[in-house]
Amino acid sequence: MARVAAFLFLAFSFSVAAFAAGAEQNACTGDPNHWRQLFDGKDLSAWKHVGPGGMTVEDGLIHTHGGMGLLYWTGGQIGNCVLRVVFKMRDENDNSGVFIRIPLEPREEWMPVHYGYEVQIDNHPERSNPPEDEAHSTGMLYSLTRPLAMAGKPGPQWNTMEITLDGPRTIVALNGVKVTDYKEGDPVPPRKFSFEPQRGLRPNLGYIGLQNHSDHDIVFFREVAIKPLK
Repeated sequence: MARVAAFLFLAFSFSVAAFAAGAEQNACTGDPNHWRQLFDGKDLSAWKHVGPGGMTVEDGLIHTHGGMGLLYWTGGQIGNCVLRVVFKMRDENDNSGVFIRIPLEPREEWMPVHYGYEVQIDNHPERSNPPEDEAHSTGMLYSLTRPLAMAGKPGPQWNTMEITLDGPRTIVALNGVKVTDYKEGDPVPPRKFSFEPQRGLRPNLGYIGLQNHSDHDIVFFREVAIKPLK
């Protein structure tokens, strides 16, 4: 009975969140042939951080510190859009993520995990504690999708991730290689760990953010940009 009540609460909470998200306007506007930069290389005035740790701008790059927290863009919700993120790991492998389809403006770090999607940054999930499988690797919707290909570059090489939000469809290209193609309602693996996201539909419009994972996982972001679909 408790499980049923919990499920109904989650379903109700998400339906309210989805309705609120549906009332928002799409902040992904402009020329579909040109990228709109959301990070100017100088400061984080258009961004807000929630949860432990933080992020700073150093040498024109967003630098993660501690965690687990989330830096989200305050400019509004986006959809029918391509999100471009250029990042590198400090070490051969580090953990971070790009959050999409967050239904409400975040106030803490766990709501985006359970009600949005994390596009994972982690080339070696098998080294995690506990060990994780390929559904937790770079470019995956964390724990939900399995790779069409493996294309992540180790640190300190730069990686380019392009996330296409096409209505209910999410496509992730990593360094020019399509690694994820998921549509709302597609089958997903069952949850294995309590920290994995709740399963369920996500909204077409949502906030986006960058994760700072821990003191041992340092990632740098050089570019965050969007453009509408043509």
